[in-house]
Amino acid sequence: MRRNLLALPAAAVAAALLLAGCGGSSGSPDGSSGPAADPGPETGTITFTGTDNAETYQPVIKAFEAKNPGIKVTYTQIPFDQFNATMQQRLSAKDAGIDVYTVDEPRVSQLAAKGFLVDLSDLDGRVKGSVSEAAYKTNRFRDKLWSLPMWNSTQFLFYNKTALAKAKVTPPTANPEQRWTWEQVEAAGRKAMQAGGTKYGLFMEQPEAYYQLQPLAESLGGGSGIEGDDALTPAVETDGWKKAMKWYGATFASGLSPRGIGGFQTGPVFANGDVAFFVGGPWDLKIFGSSKVDWGVAPLPYFEGGKPVTPTGSWSLGINPASKQQGMARKFVEFAALDPAGNLATTSTTTIIPANLEAQKQYTPQMDGFSGAKTAGAAAITTYESEHTAVSRPVSVGYIQFEEVMGKAFADIRNGANPDARLQEATRQLTEAWKSIK
Repeated sequence: MRRNLLALPAAAVAAALLLAGCGGSSGSPDGSSGPAADPGPETGTITFTGTDNAETYQPVIKAFEAKNPGIKVTYTQIPFDQFNATMQQRLSAKDAGIDVYTVDEPRVSQLAAKGFLVDLSDLDGRVKGSVSEAAYKTNRFRDKLWSLPMWNSTQFLFYNKTALAKAKVTPPTANPEQRWTWEQVEAAGRKAMQAGGTKYGLFMEQPEAYYQLQPLAESLGGGSGIEGDDALTPAVETDGWKKAMKWYGATFASGLSPRGIGGFQTGPVFANGDVAFFVGGPWDLKIFGSSKVDWGVAPLPYFEGGKPVTPTGSWSLGINPASKQQGMARKFVEFAALDPAGNLATTSTTTIIPANLEAQKQYTPQMDGFSGAKTAGAAAITTYESEHTAVSRPVSVGYIQFEEVMGKAFADIRNGANPDARLQEATRQLTEAWKSIK
């Protein structure tokens, strides 16, 4: 499963970054431009570091090298669960062996604050006109642009047609304007269980991840969970957060959703026909294609009386300030992110969505055919969500701590902890963790 494309949270990695704090380093942690770096040689070999298999980036590297004779790109993969900690060490040491690297968008602000990213503000206008507003904003910090959006994402509601038919439930439509509510999903899921069609009614692919659970609170007007001018004030005890987490905890307590299943074990629950509804990403459009289950896709639900909200964002590309080859590095990140052909090439071996809007126009029509008739409607859903419902994860120098604390809170709520008390504890933990940053 290719969920590393989304840079899912990893508590151990986040803890390593916590120890580093937000002290200054090379670059411009205060947001100022600083002296212009030497662009270095015009030809040679640059290094590109990320978490995905080398095969993922071979098409864009090949296309870039063909367009830029004299420049070669060498890709190095670091396993996802080691990536952030390894990059923290190497960037802190001003390791010039990294020229370009993939950047998890919610971490842009902290990486910029530490001086680990080159200021790319001269490209601001081009980026603003090339990507969605959400992608543009999440790559900016203190009024400057620090990385270029490479990929985007959204979420779908996958449903088991056979299980719903057995329960005499009409499946949800693929029309975003007529999306179901979570209340409808819950009721239909219970009917499917009662009819003997599935073991479970509903399951999230990332049951303890902020990326996938943020829309629950946001749909009820609870906000992102972070507020304040410095984005370092926890706000996870709003009415929306409390209502969302009570509902979420109850799905596990009642047996609607399963406990004890996580990581890469979640997808097979749907692929094996054990759940009526499954919330997953665009990568699943192909992964589930080999399943014997007859399934379809619908837009992500929202709460009755609330508003539709969907997650977005993925990896961006940044340049290491310690690089001695920044001129060539800039050419590569501009090609891979801002050139529609280059950006499209980054997705040719994956089912992740290109961030460049022109590349998206060419890519999304293909989504309807990823798994034949089963994926009908996926393209229209993707386009609609990007334009109307997508909400980025919050931009904060304290996001890494936030993601770690909330991931543990979600796990506890899933396993029976009182939601109000657990959110109160999360507030205390975040307030304490952020004292060293303010």
